[in-house]
Amino acid sequence: MDNVLETLIEILTDLHPDVDFENCDTLIDDKILDSFDIVSLISEINNEWDVTIPADKIDPEYFNSAQALSALIEELLDD
Repeated sequence: MDNVLETLIEILTDLHPDVDFENCDTLIDDKILDSFDIVSLISEINNEWDVTIPADKIDPEYFNSAQALSALIEELLDD
């Protein structure tokens, strides 16, 4: 696991310690993450990596799994 994904899973685990973020890919679909969690997560991502997630990327496609969100963060870091 790379550093972005590891750190992201730590952040997610702080929000919901009972979820297996390494394997879950239905975080939004199964309502594990709610709107408050998303806002908190976006803030944590901004603080941790100094990246801003654009509004068009705040979508279940990117927030349903730690892997998808990690890929988005890495993409934003590369820009």
